Amino acid sequence: MRPARLSPIFVLSVTLTSVALAIPAHGQLSTEIARIAAQAHGRVGVACSLPGQILDCNLRANEPFPMQSVYKLPIAMAILHAVEQRRLRLDQNIRFLPSDLISPDQYSPLRDAHPHGNVDVPLEDLLRLAVSESDGVASDILIRTLGGPGAVDAYVRSHGIGGVHIVDTEKVLGREVKLEDRDSAEPRALVALLRLLADRSPLTPEHTQLLLGWMTASHTGDHRIKALLPSGTVVADKTGTSGTGRNFTNATNDVGLITLPDGRRLALAVMVSDSAAPAAVREQVIGQISQAIDAAAQRQSTAP
Repeated sequence: MRPARLSPIFVLSVTLTSVALAIPAHGQLSTEIARIAAQAHGRVGVACSLPGQILDCNLRANEPFPMQSVYKLPIAMAILHAVEQRRLRLDQNIRFLPSDLISPDQYSPLRDAHPHGNVDVPLEDLLRLAVSESDGVASDILIRTLGGPGAVDAYVRSHGIGGVHIVDTEKVLGREVKLEDRDSAEPRALVALLRLLADRSPLTPEHTQLLLGWMTASHTGDHRIKALLPSGTVVADKTGTSGTGRNFTNATNDVGLITLPDGRRLALAVMVSDSAAPAAVREQVIGQISQAIDAAAQRQSTAP
């Protein structure tokens, strides 16, 4: 028995209904993100990407935001690239010079352990400290080893990623707070960098896993992207945080890769700037936005 033919009008009706049902799902996510962002009483930038899905998550995605320590991710990538070019070795010692010391109010377990510097530190330890613990001195030693911030900036641009500007060291930023805005990135550019790392890493598989392992082991973002995600979710992230001045905080950021139950990795950047809200609220905003995007991604991946 031949199946009955559906009329063109019926098919068109079903198609239009499906589109109509799909649009609110996307609209609801962007509306929810904007609602959550309003709690920060500042400027919030959001971008995300997941292969095979369209997630309407962009909020100020093409605007520059101060990066702070988020820039330690491309610094680490540039160092590992130099290792692969055999210009450096992970086991080689790099001298921690007294001139590498940063302001006492900037975070550095390395400086706290060696207040006067003048010690040799293995390159791999410097990388781990910079990525996992967001150590400012370790980051500056890595930048110095590469030849300055411009070398890292050029490395990012060499992969066709615009919208990321690496200009200064941690030492300079600690001394000249007004310069924070020029070390900036657009959320969509950071997501592009994360997608590069996740999908077609310019680093060897061994070095890619080493870097992602350091990011996953970090606890600096425990109250940000990963805070409200389902228990056991693997998140490889890098945070960035400025001090508070003029009654607002210039940067509270988290960017990372969230591994979904089906194995795909969701790239996400949430950046909060010029915020008058307390630290707990700024972090809560990042956590809630991440939760909403993760839930939307999982709903779409399981939809029939």
